[in-house]
Formats: sequence, structure tokens, C-alpha cells
Amino acid sequence: MKLNYKRTFLIGLAFLSISSFWQMYDNIIPLILKNTFEMGETLTGVIMAMDNVLALFLLPLLGALSDRTETKLGKRMPFILTGTGLAFIFMLVLPYADNTINLPMFVIALFALLVSMGLYRSPAVALMPDLTPNRLRSKANAVINLMGAVGAAYALVMVMLLVDKTGKPDYFPMFLSIALLMLIAVLICFITVPENKTKNKVAEECKAQGELFTAETEEEETARLNGEVKGAKLDPAVKRSMGFLLASIFLWFFAYNAVTTAFSRYTIEVWGMENSGFAGCLMIAMIAAIISYIPIGHISSKIGRKKTILGGVVMMSVCYFLAVFATTFTPLINVAFAIIGIGWAAINVNSYPMVVEMAKGGDIGKYTGTYYTFSMAAQIITPVVSGFLLEHVSYRTLFPYAVVFSCCAFITMLQVHHGDILPEKKG
Repeated sequence: MKLNYKRTFLIGLAFLSISSFWQMYDNIIPLILKNTFEMGETLTGVIMAMDNVLALFLLPLLGALSDRTETKLGKRMPFILTGTGLAFIFMLVLPYADNTINLPMFVIALFALLVSMGLYRSPAVALMPDLTPNRLRSKANAVINLMGAVGAAYALVMVMLLVDKTGKPDYFPMFLSIALLMLIAVLICFITVPENKTKNKVAEECKAQGELFTAETEEEETARLNGEVKGAKLDPAVKRSMGFLLASIFLWFFAYNAVTTAFSRYTIEVWGMENSGFAGCLMIAMIAAIISYIPIGHISSKIGRKKTILGGVVMMSVCYFLAVFATTFTPLINVAFAIIGIGWAAINVNSYPMVVEMAKGGDIGKYTGTYYTFSMAAQIITPVVSGFLLEHVSYRTLFPYAVVFSCCAFITMLQVHHGDILPEKKG
């Protein structure tokens, strides 16, 4: 059975909208907090962790809630549409608060915006496994992540084109460009991929071709509608693998998010780059990821998800280590960021499908939320810890910090023995 690439690209538009927002958020919000509101690195790190504190509670709750939602629009679409509409409104308040130097308005709008994004993150991600046969989920996730990389690359382009490099920037044009992209992308996804109709179609295709598709069964649906507990507990061996996989997710996000959150400031303080100059390095990483997502999806179908992830962790660890010795910007840094992009793609293409592979069909949203619980828990702590080190020790602690936790992720990932797929056989 072959992946329906057109349908998967359209599903990926929801993730494109999410990624464009977070790329902008990670790079621009710290600059506003530091330059407009004159906050220190530690306090900036605390505020940057606020989205992850909210996500820690919202994403598992809303993921599980969407599992048990039944509407004419489907399980996930009501959350996706509502969250996007609210986010569009609050995004346009932030640049106004920045221009008027109104901190209370900025904090309130930022909080409301983060809640709005939390409404639809788990449902949007769960939409892919809901509409994709099990074996094809790594390939499909490659497409989804490619779409996410396109959204992030778009955000970086908007930063480079619409943010002034001198003086105090007016961020309104950039925020508006991201908000419009999010709204248009989600509307196209909603119109072109009717959730309930598509799920029934995929189920029929899988049944006809003998392909495994762990969407909710009629028995599970009846139990859910009757308010019964399905009791779908994980086997002890699977539960152990799930634990180590979630620990790995925590650790590699602990390393990677520290770099992405602090990178805009690191390039200014250590490499002497100006304002939006950091965007060039991140753009290289995004382009490398975009080019590599589809090939990585095929590679993982040949050698397995676990081996592909381990390779990605090694690539990133080596690049973090080499970045320790860079005292100024050189072209080799672009090469390192290209490799980091490929490594991060290898991890993201396969880690989420491994989580839902261990899940039950009617609990995909729940385990999607669990996946984000661990990634967000890491992102709650790491901006504060790394921000403290940057402020009170040295900016040059950033990449050694990333090396340590990336290597720890490699060790825990070696203990994962479930959630993989058998390599495809010829014929």
C-alpha cells in the first residue's frame, strides 16, 4: 500500500501553521522581552517557559478530549478551527503592546495566545495517524514535518524581510504575515480533507489490502459512547520501551530547545552578529531538513525507526560539540547547522510514530498529548536552566550544555525495543 502524498500534504497544512508560529515565537519574543521591556536572561527564560507550562496540562487533556469528541466536523477539526481563529486575533495584539511599551497588555495577550495555540496542537498532530495506515506513518510524518519546516522557513523569511536591522523594529508586519499564513493553511486543510469522510475511506482501503489501521474500532467507539472504560493498558515490556522513549524525547528536547531559544541572543553576544542575522543559520537548518524529510521517511522504512533516530542524535551531538570551539561566525557554521537540520529531521520523522505505534487505536490523541507532555516538560525547564547559565556563568556554556543532554538521549534510546517497524521486503 502506498502513501497518499497529496492527502498527507494537505493534512500537514495544520502543522505548517503551528510551526510557523513557534519559529517566530522562539526567536522574536525573547528579543522583545529583552530589548523593549529590559528583562534579564533568567526572567526571559521563565516567560519563554510559560507556553510549555500551559502545554504540559493542556495538550494531554485536549488530546484525550478530542479522542472522545464526536461532531459532524470530526474529532480534531473543531479544536483546530477554534484555536486558529483565537490565535489570529491575539497575535495582532502583541506588536501593538510592543510598540506602546505596554507590559501588562503584552503579557495578557501572550497568555491568551498560548492558550489558543494549546487548544489545537495535539488534535492537529493526531490528525495524521488518524488518517494514515500504521506502516506508512513514518513516511507520512516525514511529509508532516516537511510541511512544518516550510512553515518555520516562511517565518524566518518574514523575519529577514520585515524586521528592521537597525533601531527599534516594528514587528506588526511580521506578526500579520504569520497570522494570515496560519489562518489560510488551516482553512485549506479543513476544506480539502473532511475528517470523517477521509477516515472511513482510509479504513476501507486498508481492509481491502489487508493493511493494519489502528483507528478506533466499532467496539471501542461503542464503549466510548456508553462512557465505559476500555482498559487499554500497555504490556509491561511495551510500557518499559515507552518509558525510555519518552525519556529520550525529554533529553533531546532539553538540548535542542536550549539552543533554539537562546540562539538569537548567542549570535549577538558571542559571534557579534546583528539583530536578525541569526536567521540565516536557522534558515540553512530548515532548508536541509526540508530536503531530507522525504528521504529520511524512506530510509526509516528500510532500516527501521530506531536506527534512524540514533543516527540523527549522533549527527546533532557532533555538531553541538564542534560549535563549542567556534569563537566567531564562519561558513563552517552553516555546514554544521545543515547537519543539525538533517539530524533533527531524522528524530522527528520517527519518534512520534513510535509513540502512537505503541498506543491503542482509540487513544491516539491521548498518547499524542503524552508525547508533548515530555517534550514540553523539557522545554519548561531548559530555558530557565540554560538562561541562568548564560546570565551568571557565560554564553559559551550553551553548546556544551546541549552536548551533554544529547548524549544522554542516545543512551536512553538504546533501551527502546518496541514501536519500530520491520524493514520493507522487496516484492
